[in-house]
Amino acid sequence: MLTILGFAMIATFLVLIMTKKMSPIAALVLIPALFCVAVGQGAKLGDYVIEGVGNLAPTAAMLMFAIVYFGVMIDVGLFDPIVRGILKFCRADPMRIVVGTAVLAAIVSLDGDGSTTFMITVSAMYPLYKRLKMSLVVMTGVAATANGVMNTLPWGGPTARAATALKLDASEIFVPMIPALAMGLLAVFVLAYVLGLRERKRLGTLTLDEALAREPEPETVSTGAGGTGGEDRLRKRTSGGGTGAGADAAPDAAAGPAAEEDDGFQGLDPDRPTLRPKLYWFNAGLTAALLTAMIMELMPIPVLFLLGAALALTVNFPHMPDQRARIAAHADNVLNVSGMVFAAAVFTGVLTGTGMVEHMADWVVGTVPDAMGPHMAIVTGLLSLPLTYFMSNDGFYFGVLPVLAEAGAAHGVSPLEIARASLAGQALHMSSPLVPAVYVLVGMAKVEFGDHTRFTVKWAVLTSLVVLAAGVLFGIM
Repeated sequence: MLTILGFAMIATFLVLIMTKKMSPIAALVLIPALFCVAVGQGAKLGDYVIEGVGNLAPTAAMLMFAIVYFGVMIDVGLFDPIVRGILKFCRADPMRIVVGTAVLAAIVSLDGDGSTTFMITVSAMYPLYKRLKMSLVVMTGVAATANGVMNTLPWGGPTARAATALKLDASEIFVPMIPALAMGLLAVFVLAYVLGLRERKRLGTLTLDEALAREPEPETVSTGAGGTGGEDRLRKRTSGGGTGAGADAAPDAAAGPAAEEDDGFQGLDPDRPTLRPKLYWFNAGLTAALLTAMIMELMPIPVLFLLGAALALTVNFPHMPDQRARIAAHADNVLNVSGMVFAAAVFTGVLTGTGMVEHMADWVVGTVPDAMGPHMAIVTGLLSLPLTYFMSNDGFYFGVLPVLAEAGAAHGVSPLEIARASLAGQALHMSSPLVPAVYVLVGMAKVEFGDHTRFTVKWAVLTSLVVLAAGVLFGIM
């Protein structure tokens, strides 16, 4: 019964947010509360919620101070050189912009933190998408999928969890997986290229002067890459005629001095009063030290970001009114994200406390036929897609993976193969409603979570299957 109710609760939540019948934060609170009563454990709801909040409080604290820290770094101009480099590559070509989004998200993902990746990527690329009236869900989908593949780095979380759960060495899991993960990242770049071509075909290719002449569209959400409404069209280049000519002309679409200078098209205002050019190397050094300490696990990540945010504010904005202004400038993102995390705590608290997660995992494992025993690595990879989407990484790696590894061992399948296969679903996991970082992504991009889910899930599943197939092809699992 708990198995059926668990799946029903998740399905109800997804349907309501994808059809926009409820906001995610309301659905995360009210749906699990209703199902907790339905299973006859309403009296324990408070205990489950408090336990869930306690488990996610460090994550909420980390996100709050990470948003403040990287918001300040963006304000003072730390990432402007990276932005200018990406923009020089992108010019005013939609295809280049989408590919640039994937490249930027992959590079920034090296720090192992999804929230950081999304804050920097959206801050850099959002003005371009708005100016050219490109689909914002293309940006969020590509960024989330690229980050999902890179999330398998040993310091990203899943690999360390798999190693801990199965008592293995993280390097023995990750290093052999590099070829398969490289194929997954290549799949993301190919996806970005294809989606970029679709956007180029829909919108055409502008010269830089034409792009600059356009006003950014109002704050509305584009819900897909395929719409062709008149209000979304831009003037195409007509040299040679038609969309094909615009596509062929893309490489030189922004040629000329204006393209080299990027004047007015930098995404981040080059004259904003918060810039601190004299403190650039201090901020770069502070960020490098922060990321190094995070990778080396010198302190808990929330503590590192708390200290980093306090130091960054104090040095860059020594006057109290300026500090208050910077905190107020980022308060909207902080409130939205931290509120979503604590709402998600209700969802995870009820799932775990009522025993739904355990029963769902047992049912899924029990449905695997005995004949599939020798292929448990592939089974694990396939199961990692839905399970890491509907469960937290902690729940999957510490609750389900040991059971799968035990079943594999009975058929002679190495725990290392099971552990590697379990990483295949991470491209999809990063768009799960239980991942706090995804709310940073959709919140900053001003995209509805349901729109992001509808657009991204199919591409993320495809990318995960590429990783799994490559792992099998290379004999890794």
